[in-house]
This record gives sequence, C-alpha cells and structure tokens, in this order.
Amino acid sequence: MEKVTDWIQLWRDLVEHQSPEPERAAKPKGFHAANNRRWGKPDSTRDFVVAQLDSVPNATVLDIGAGTGTWAVVFAQHARRVTAVDSSPAMIEALKANLSAANITNVEIIAGSWPDIAVEPHDFSFCSHGMYGTPDLPAFIRRMEQVTRRTCFLVLRASTPDGVMADAARRIWGHPYDSPNFQVCYKALLQMGISPNVHMADSGLWSPWKNASLEEALAEIKRRFGLVGGEHDEFLTDLLRRRLTLIDGQYVWPRGVRSVLVYWNARQ
Repeated sequence: MEKVTDWIQLWRDLVEHQSPEPERAAKPKGFHAANNRRWGKPDSTRDFVVAQLDSVPNATVLDIGAGTGTWAVVFAQHARRVTAVDSSPAMIEALKANLSAANITNVEIIAGSWPDIAVEPHDFSFCSHGMYGTPDLPAFIRRMEQVTRRTCFLVLRASTPDGVMADAARRIWGHPYDSPNFQVCYKALLQMGISPNVHMADSGLWSPWKNASLEEALAEIKRRFGLVGGEHDEFLTDLLRRRLTLIDGQYVWPRGVRSVLVYWNARQ
C-alpha cells in the first residue's frame, strides 16, 4: 500500500529543519530595495489582488508579515484601511518610513507574531512569504479565516522539482522539498479541507543565486539545510560543480523559484 504523506507534519518538519534567513531582519533597506526591483516589472499577482480589492467598496485588508510595506503601500491605495502586522522591530521602523515617504495615513501597524495577536475582522487577509517560520500551519490558516470576511490570500515560493535544492533534498531527506513552499502548503490546505485556487505569477522566475566560489556555494547550501559536519559534502560539491555555471567569475545557480498566489473564500 502506498504511504500517505502527512503534509501538515511535513510542513512542520521543514520549518523546524530550516535555518533562519538573517538578511530579512538584519537588512530591511536591502530587503525593500530588492522587492522594489522585482516590482519594477508587471506582475499578474499584484494586478489580480488589486482587482479583488477594487471590487469591494471601502475594503479593509490585513497584511500579515508586512515587512517593509511593499504590499501595504499598494493596498493602502485601493482600500479604506490596512492593518500591517510584523514581528521585527527593524522591519516595522522601515515600514513606518516607507509609509511616511509615500504620504500614506490609512495603515495601522501592529507589532507581533501571527497568529498570536488580536485583530478585528477584515474583508481580506493577505500573507506574502511570511508563513515560512510558522511550524503550526493549521493554526496560522484558521486564524486568518476567523478574521476574514471574504478572501484569504497567500503568496508562496514554488521550486522546480529538478532544481539544485530539490536534488540535494532528495539525497539528504529522501524527498524533493528543501523548505516550506507552495507545493507542501497547497497539499496541507487540501488536507485541512480547504480547496484553494491557484494563480501562477507570469513575472518569471526569481533572479538566480550567485556565489564567488564553489566553497561559498557549499557553505550556503549547508546553511539552508542546517547541516553540520561533512557527511554530504562530497555529494553536494559534485552536485554544485555539475549544476552551477561560472559566469564573469561567479558561480550562478539555475533559476528555479517563482511566486504563486493561493486564495480561497474564508467562508467556504
């Protein structure tokens, strides 16, 4: 009999195995600049979400894991009120500065970690890449539904199944999922009884990672998997040597990650 995967447990395992992303909290200006560069191009996900907001007069939006406010700034222009939630003091300071620079006054900022904070109901709830540190995905999602009158939105990364990280995960963990991502979340939502809609962003794959040397690339992949010791070093070094391309003195990873929008009616 084929083994049935517990996707909720797999999500928890992946969250607990991953190493933290230090650059998000430590470098909010660089984080915001990178987002702005990505948003300099047309994006079907942004267009779709904005269209949903525009269809509801005086809409209210809850932005979970708002970061430096890339999405909150857009929401504020299409909604009566936005509540932006983030747990990082550095991110919140950057968020305040960016809202002030854009002359936006209809965004309320709440410091705290979702789902452990109290907010009133909103028409829409939204989270862009802010759920990866939450091991209890059902608690995160159910709390979103509790405070959402209309639609819940999640934006997640989707990795290609033949990517470098997927190959490494197969060797290290026996499956292709290197981190919490769209594929695991989608199946976990189905396991929870939620039938989400999916919108694949048409803005293309994310910019590739780059390293100055194979040794640096090896250190990076080990950090992302939380590996200590050299048990997998030989395999990973060979994998990186075969799959990375040397361009202008840098080792460039294959482009293998894109954003996916998942959404559903909170009252389904």
